[in-house]
Amino acid sequence: METLTSSTRPVPKHPGLPMLGNTLPFMRDPLAILQTLQQRYDRLVHLNIGGRHQYLVMTPEDAKHVLQENHRNYGRSPAFRVLQIFLGNGLLTSDGDFWRRQRRLAQPAFHRQRLAALAQTMISETTDWITELSRLDKSKPVNISQAFMDVTMRIVCKTLFSSNVVGKLDGLSEALETLMHLSNNRMLSPFRFPMSWPTPPQRRFRRAAQVVDTFIYGVIDQRRRSNERYDDLLDMLLYAEDEDTGDWPNSGRMSDKQLRDECVTIFAAGHETTAVSMAWTMHLLTQHPDVQARLRDEVNERLGDAATPAPETFRSLTYAMQVIQESMRLYPPAWIMSRLAHADDQIGPYTIPAGDTALVSPYLLHHDPANWPDPERFDPERFAPGWEKERHSYAYLPFGGGPRLCIGNQFALMEMQILLTMLVRAFAFQPIPNQRVKPQPLITLRPKRPVWLLMSNQIS
Repeated sequence: METLTSSTRPVPKHPGLPMLGNTLPFMRDPLAILQTLQQRYDRLVHLNIGGRHQYLVMTPEDAKHVLQENHRNYGRSPAFRVLQIFLGNGLLTSDGDFWRRQRRLAQPAFHRQRLAALAQTMISETTDWITELSRLDKSKPVNISQAFMDVTMRIVCKTLFSSNVVGKLDGLSEALETLMHLSNNRMLSPFRFPMSWPTPPQRRFRRAAQVVDTFIYGVIDQRRRSNERYDDLLDMLLYAEDEDTGDWPNSGRMSDKQLRDECVTIFAAGHETTAVSMAWTMHLLTQHPDVQARLRDEVNERLGDAATPAPETFRSLTYAMQVIQESMRLYPPAWIMSRLAHADDQIGPYTIPAGDTALVSPYLLHHDPANWPDPERFDPERFAPGWEKERHSYAYLPFGGGPRLCIGNQFALMEMQILLTMLVRAFAFQPIPNQRVKPQPLITLRPKRPVWLLMSNQIS
């Protein structure tokens, strides 16, 4: 880390309104603001968003400094306190020694060998889902956004809980959607009422949280009472023990509250972000029939006509992974991340003061022409084998970086590869005429409206 010197100078400040600063334009169109800032500033820019001083990092080198090289100086920002209201103290929102202990406990559940076993569940659920899609009237458009929400819900239920409980709990997906939408509004708002105030949004929030808690605690309680072992993620979390400490409750195992927090985090992240990424991918494929055709050729060659392809077969689908990676470059689900500086930090000639927030935006980094020529163009060839050698490792951050790299990144990539390749093998896709699909930056970068497309059965 560079030391403080007399050459330190103020971080350039982006002009804004009195008191409100940059909050209103950031709420209206944050992606446009990011592009403006990228064109106007070189390294850091000082923003006032939601009444807080925030410093946007502009380069991969400085993103690596914040997320990896000096990560111990940066904790979860106040924005995560909003997410804690419904996610609790799970891996996404916890910090410090508690986070490190939880990460150590949860890590084995996402080891490569463990994921290989879960792949068969993903393949089975995807096969059933495609059978259902094949029965749809192909003369009518399909809401592929909702279709992916449905199948990713089924997959997370099976891999986390060994049960397809979607039909047994009306409103679970809607409850998660409500929680994320209201949390996003609260995160950006400079005026936040206490959660105890019975405002209409906060009453809706509490009702949605109750739906999720009733479901999660019910599954945990049923599993504890049964004493049966299952081949799923919940079983791994239930019986994970912290061997490095003796002061953890339940002989080193997680409490019901901590299990709930980790399950809700996995459930929300594993369901929504994967579905959103897949909707973007299918939208891009309908806009680029040449890419769709090349992808289908690879899929037909490698998967053949096997009803349920072996999990290891999917690893050979290199172009399919390139398509997914390029889709997540253009539309990274986690489009911005915030970190609270515990102490003053020096980045080049600039200082990020203690108590203020550093912002790292994968969206901004992914659209930087210095690292991605013609950045708005969809081109899976950017991720041809060996691409990592051509760019800074922090120029591409779809799952974050450093010690807090998303623990489920390999789980998500495997699920997306299975969904994409089996779907393309079964169907061909065309766009809806005159459909305009625009991004909506909430907690995740979603299409503003559901993606609709036309499907036709693929002739083998």
